[in-house]
Amino acid sequence: MVGTPCQILAATKINKYSEKTGGSSIDIKIGLFCMENFSYTYLKKFLTEKDININDVEGFRIEENKFKVLLKNNDMFTVPLSETDSFKRKNCDICLDYTSDISDISIGSLGSPKGWSTVIIRTEKGKEIIENAENEGYFETKEISDKGKKIIEKIASKKIEKNLENINVREKVSRPVLYTRNISDEEIEDISSKCQFDNLESDVISEGACVLCGACEYVCPIGIVEIDDRKPQKFGECKEDCHACYYACPRTFLSKNVLGYNFKAKPLGEYIDIISVRSNKIKGQDGAAVTSILMYLLEKNLVDNVSIVGEDEEISWKPVSRLTNDVEEVKKAAGTKYSTVPIGFKALE
Repeated sequence: MVGTPCQILAATKINKYSEKTGGSSIDIKIGLFCMENFSYTYLKKFLTEKDININDVEGFRIEENKFKVLLKNNDMFTVPLSETDSFKRKNCDICLDYTSDISDISIGSLGSPKGWSTVIIRTEKGKEIIENAENEGYFETKEISDKGKKIIEKIASKKIEKNLENINVREKVSRPVLYTRNISDEEIEDISSKCQFDNLESDVISEGACVLCGACEYVCPIGIVEIDDRKPQKFGECKEDCHACYYACPRTFLSKNVLGYNFKAKPLGEYIDIISVRSNKIKGQDGAAVTSILMYLLEKNLVDNVSIVGEDEEISWKPVSRLTNDVEEVKKAAGTKYSTVPIGFKALE
């Protein structure tokens, strides 16, 4: 699975609490660097104010501290990244994870030269994948520069500090932001084992903390939770003594067994190594590291399928997730997709 920090966290919790959630088939987690996501409603409003019809959009890119809108007529509309605040999803204001800390491998462009990807190796499984893929000629690697590492640390720390302030402000006027609560694993278990979707709605969704990852929809054993480009909704009555959605949600309590450290103390999380990677197999956005790794995993039969994000057949700017074992399809899906829909677990359904 390739996903943003919140999606990776949800995937981790789903398998950690598999007795409650039913688990998943996700074996390898590739996390992406992420500062924020966008609201479809407010993004559409922003574009309308700029005389751009969202249906004329081919895609979006974030490069060189700018938000770029690629149009079907090959024109490009560009604004400073600071102007995206008006359509940034408010749940992103409380996220403390920039580099997808709870993954096997984290990947982004920040910190590496143009044409290279930054890869943070976090687990022994991730280390083995990177070393073997390099030996097989899928990409070349080099150590990241001290300057590059400091840039990543600076941006990650900036996100943490800014969003900790947002959390403090929010908690003065509303409920606690649960995943930052410092309580014991026993307390988490006791509380979560009593909570169902109605509790998730009051504690997370109504509080503006839902990340639209789709985990609650995915783990619901009777299929009554639905997400369709908007917040999760329940259509029916919860199964008795079912707490799956509350355990799976990345914005409910976060156990020390899932994250054993404080974000502020380790802005890049725990890791084995940080390197720069450039693909030998494909020319893509930055160093095309994600695509190369997915190709390697499939071609060496290390996984059955990989999750990719392609384009909607009718709405070209809108991402759609699916599972595939077709390497050519992986190549075609290369490049970052900026999404306002719960692509993380849709493909697994």
